[in-house]
Amino acid sequence: MTTPESLPVERSSELMTRAERHIPGGVNSPVRAFRSVGGEPRFLQRGSGCHVWDADGNRYIDMVSSWGPLILGHAHPDVLRAACAQAELGTTFGAPTALEVTLAEEVCRAVPSVQMLRLVSSGTEATMSAIRVARGFTGRNRIVKFAGCYHGHADCLLAAAGSGVASLGLPDSAGVPPAAVADTLTLPYNDIGAAEKLFKAEGGRIACVIVEPVAGNMGLVPPQSGFLEALRRLTATAGALLIFDEVISGFRVGLGGAQGEFGIAPDISTFGKILGGGFPLGAYGGRRDVMEQVAPLGPVYQAGTLSGNPVATAAGIETLRQLRNGGGALYARLNGLAAGLAAALRAGAKEAGLPVYVSQYQSMLTVFFTDQDAVPDYDAASRCDRARFGRWFHHLLDHGVYWPPSQFETAFVSAAMTPDDISMVAENAALAFHAAAG
Repeated sequence: MTTPESLPVERSSELMTRAERHIPGGVNSPVRAFRSVGGEPRFLQRGSGCHVWDADGNRYIDMVSSWGPLILGHAHPDVLRAACAQAELGTTFGAPTALEVTLAEEVCRAVPSVQMLRLVSSGTEATMSAIRVARGFTGRNRIVKFAGCYHGHADCLLAAAGSGVASLGLPDSAGVPPAAVADTLTLPYNDIGAAEKLFKAEGGRIACVIVEPVAGNMGLVPPQSGFLEALRRLTATAGALLIFDEVISGFRVGLGGAQGEFGIAPDISTFGKILGGGFPLGAYGGRRDVMEQVAPLGPVYQAGTLSGNPVATAAGIETLRQLRNGGGALYARLNGLAAGLAAALRAGAKEAGLPVYVSQYQSMLTVFFTDQDAVPDYDAASRCDRARFGRWFHHLLDHGVYWPPSQFETAFVSAAMTPDDISMVAENAALAFHAAAG
């Protein structure tokens, strides 16, 4: 892909000026504002396969994939066909549909730990509801999360991290009252010892542990050996529930999610992103006895007018069917492309004399600008060189590669990519490493 050193962005700049008058920061989700990398965001106009085009007509290889949902690529013809066919019949009813039943069956078939589920409209709704169910089921209030794991913007989950040990929550956002996070405890990710110490002291008061089994919101940080197993053991012994937040990893690292890859059955799982095939959709589900606490069967209340939206469920059903039909070969191809890109990124950084740590798990990866040998948790991720990442990011962007605009986000390989696309990303990344080193 040959592009000039500086792409024309007049239309995007004009749109940002207009947006800032009526939208906070000009964006509807903070990371889109480019604040962590500098400059102004590109306003995207269309996507096809693994490419996106901005409002100025510039084309990019898309490594964001709408932050993960587009595992099949943009505008997949079969997914579009399913969504459009349903839209012609109606876009929302506020009543049960057969599509909801089919999608629930598809998820339960793919993820054996999920015996019952409830569809919602976002990952935030899913995690918020899962915690409410865990509290209702156990009769306990305290929840445990991990520093660097993002589970949506529900008040109880916006708790600041401690200093390497468990701490009672403090609000991590204005507008969150201290009482909302008073029962939220935060631990370092991958720290088995800290989890054991906490459960020894507080186990009888803990309702649940919520964790990204493959963390994707501090950059990509996979679980270290024994970490997830320890959480399963500790929660089971204490009578607490284990919640896997698979909003990112669900159907991404395998059809059965991260739990299928690691062979660990959580009590509740949350899903989003890929589940909706590019449309707003989420779900939470798990053991039958736990989910029977949800109204109208039980006392835990949760509702939503657009929950189980028929257009979104139609797209989700087709996406899951495509993944199931593609089987192991599809995932092996995705993972092979990502592994090849990770190797090329390491080689490019080394050739430029730039210290980086490339984290890759299945079709997810992050380039950490650090001289550390590993990035196992948020503390390590936070010590990375964000300014250098910003220079690297902008060089890529100016040469037609749309990488996530934050050191603390994850890039995704889609099934629409070819080896030539991966080579193009790698070649431009190598040049970007040299630019970032200066």
